Amino acid sequence: MFSLHHVALSVTDLDASIAFYSTLHFQPVYHWQADDDSARIVHLKQGDLLLELFCFKNTSPAPLTSRDLASDLPRIGIKHFGLRVGDIHAALQQLQQLKLADNVQVMHGRTGIDYFFIKDPDGILLEIVQDDRQL
Repeated sequence: MFSLHHVALSVTDLDASIAFYSTLHFQPVYHWQADDDSARIVHLKQGDLLLELFCFKNTSPAPLTSRDLASDLPRIGIKHFGLRVGDIHAALQQLQQLKLADNVQVMHGRTGIDYFFIKDPDGILLEIVQDDRQL
């Protein structure tokens, strides 16, 4: 009955965020702009997943604890979102070539998946995962 529809993020530079997420194969499918230019919304699509980007003229920064996984995980709230790949090492190599994954290494998680984290232009954490478990 229920299925994931979208993930929403607030960003400071909509064009930079669209360019970043386009490297992860998200494509813009919807644009909206307030008449007074105070806000813009873009939907990016990858497969069945929509990524909803909000960009406001007046923003407030995320807490500093959200910039690092170790300090963000204990804070209540959404932490990050994960993108699944078939080959974690090929994905890391591709993102390193694009200068999006400097000083990053593949880790094996306590839940049995291989992963690494990158950050978008606003420092929002994204987990890249290879999940071969048969759940």
